[in-house]
Amino acid sequence: MFYHLLKHVFLGPLLRLLFRPRIEGLENVPAEGAAIVAGNHLSFSDHFLMPAILKRRITFLAKAEYFTGPGLKGRLTAFFFRSAGQIPVDRSGREAGRAAIREGLAVLARGELLGIYPEGTRSHDGRLYKGKVGVAAMALGAGVPVVPCAMVGTFEVQPPGQKIPHIRPVTIRFGRPLDFSRYAGMEEERAVLRAVTDEIMYAILALSGQEYVDRYAAEVKAEEEEARKKARRRTR
Repeated sequence: MFYHLLKHVFLGPLLRLLFRPRIEGLENVPAEGAAIVAGNHLSFSDHFLMPAILKRRITFLAKAEYFTGPGLKGRLTAFFFRSAGQIPVDRSGREAGRAAIREGLAVLARGELLGIYPEGTRSHDGRLYKGKVGVAAMALGAGVPVVPCAMVGTFEVQPPGQKIPHIRPVTIRFGRPLDFSRYAGMEEERAVLRAVTDEIMYAILALSGQEYVDRYAAEVKAEEEEARKKARRRTR
């Protein structure tokens, strides 16, 4: 109920009015049946803009930190994400990753749309980073198509650290569904998972036009943060 109120009454119409999203390839999203929508992740605003323009409900795997924040703000954020049907995902290790895959497969088993950002975190510099193989494990395990999606312009709308979004038009592109049925039964093969994930990321790249970095975003973020800490220590 809360999801539909947000989408159709409160948040959805407001977002469409403010950001005037240009939608391309919406016909590529299946009208029914299970499918994965895999997109780039440039901004916190992505969580709201894509669901606002889709005709179907979509459930995203959202980072657990959105559900565990302290104080009143944290409780309100958790309530919002839970009420919108989003699923918390612990990103702390391999077992947590398996749990996330199980949650995603449960969504797909109900014949629903599952949204996922294969990079695993928001891009901190607007580039597209290497995808994690969980998206491939879910696609092969459930035997469903993957619809690549590119958010264009949302980095400028709300870059890292920007609390209030800038009001400007954005573009949301959906590519043709990717069929991985040729890999049926091979979801335990690491090389297959890597190949499927790379194909998905290439499709997103073709839609977004971003610069691609063949490394995980979280690793690059950590290295850059460590470099900043060392620089601050040297200047003291």
